Amino acid sequence: MTVRLPSTSHYRIWGTAETEPWYRNPNRETIGEVWFQASDSVPLLVKFLFTSDNLSVQVHPNDEYAAKHHQSRGKTEMWHILRAEPGAKIAFGVRVPVTKEELRSAAESGAIVDLLHWIAVQPGETYFIPAGTIHAIGGGLVICEVQQLSDITYRLYDYKRVDKDGKERELHLDHSIEVSKLEPGGAAQVVQQLEGGRELLVDCPYFRTERLVVKGRATVPARSKNLLCIALEGEGNIAAEAGGDQPFAVGETWEVPAGESVEISSQSAVFLISSEP
Repeated sequence: MTVRLPSTSHYRIWGTAETEPWYRNPNRETIGEVWFQASDSVPLLVKFLFTSDNLSVQVHPNDEYAAKHHQSRGKTEMWHILRAEPGAKIAFGVRVPVTKEELRSAAESGAIVDLLHWIAVQPGETYFIPAGTIHAIGGGLVICEVQQLSDITYRLYDYKRVDKDGKERELHLDHSIEVSKLEPGGAAQVVQQLEGGRELLVDCPYFRTERLVVKGRATVPARSKNLLCIALEGEGNIAAEAGGDQPFAVGETWEVPAGESVEISSQSAVFLISSEP
């Protein structure tokens, strides 16, 4: 049966109260992330990120390294930009090749911020972040992230920020240096046009994500594995083969069982459709 996934909000030091319309926030809480975790059939995690300041400079391990050191999956992810204040940027990899020794020195001194490849971003762009890619997110952004179901994050630099106890937040330089890619690379994904108002954004070993624009009615065809429908814009109804119409709203994530198609009805809506490949 197609179901709406519950959400959990998370305070982050770099978060903001400006989470509307994707997350209702009547109490004006500082929120950095809203998570949607699917069933055990979908080893993916969907997040909405809301930033008022730079996140830490970080990197994630691949499956092999994460299994060896954390008994976990690795973390490859993608970012779809929903809102960007003028001049808002992300960092994607390094500008020039570096050695492990140079990377460690830059992380310790803070020079790593200038070593990164910073990109001014616009709503509608998508960025694919494979495990091992050093990255950072600037302030003034709302991002929808689809990632492997893992929360293994290594910080290389965090602007000497402190946690709620007044202690400088932990860095993970040894792990970071071991897993980081030391060559430049990366740009916005090239969109591939598909049928039925769909666009292919990312197709990797861990997930396939399409963007679907709905104006009236659109059918999301059945797949061999459970899929996630993430409402980025609009409101309307989702009609499953079993269960009838259910209303949806912006900021929600729905899980559709394998082998079942759904029909989305809306005057104007935008979805990300994601599943294992």
